Amino acid sequence: MDRDEFYALLAGKDEAALKKTLWTLYWKGARPVRERIEGLLGVVPPEAPPIDPQFVLRDVKYFAALVRSGAYLGGDRRVSPRERTRWRFIFRDLVKEARAALTSDDEESVRAGATALGIMVDLAQEMKRVDYFRSEDPVEAARFVVSDVVRAIWLRTRTVYGMEVFAQQGSAQLLKWESRYGWTRRGDGWVAERETSLAHVLAELLITPDMWDQFAQAYVEALNKSASSKSSRRVPKDLGEWHALLAERLAGSDHEGLLDQLPARSAQ
Repeated sequence: MDRDEFYALLAGKDEAALKKTLWTLYWKGARPVRERIEGLLGVVPPEAPPIDPQFVLRDVKYFAALVRSGAYLGGDRRVSPRERTRWRFIFRDLVKEARAALTSDDEESVRAGATALGIMVDLAQEMKRVDYFRSEDPVEAARFVVSDVVRAIWLRTRTVYGMEVFAQQGSAQLLKWESRYGWTRRGDGWVAERETSLAHVLAELLITPDMWDQFAQAYVEALNKSASSKSSRRVPKDLGEWHALLAERLAGSDHEGLLDQLPARSAQ
């Protein structure tokens, strides 16, 4: 019916009947309908409570512990059957909250957010090879784009703590997190289409020659620490792109000698 017909039907109803009709529509309607009615009535939606970064970090640590214990596969009362089927939504909500903490103006909050996101990246790496959930490709199911999250961590770290801290932390994280073929099991799908290498992320963040030099020095130190307990200095294939970028950037510079400290590439 058109508006005139609608108004004609309402004309025969008193105020009480109109209120009852509107309440029925509001009470039984979907959330968008309720929000629309509230807007027409001038209801101001409540502000979302501020996120406590320390609580977020606590929740992320607890979630990671449950995941690694196998609780989301069943047989653990700490995780209900409904939670097991909705794990990917829990995963996404925790990432969203951690990213919000990362944008805080408070350094401790930024640190908590970065730490929480780092834990989720660690989980994503493990999810590629370990069956923590009943999913063929859990990183794809969680819609978790590792390179985007790492970019956010690195950019915020550089902005808040400066280049020296970023170089030290970022170089160690690069060694731990880089993945030549991405972080999904199949290598295709929604997530894979949006991923990029961490080497590429760094190439965008190191915007001056001095930044490249400083990061390269920190990276060589991180490599040496990582290799100190190993018999081989061969470079994992995951780092091949990064080493090629280093060779391109440092060749002919005052820090070209750093290239001599890099281990030989592993066979392709």
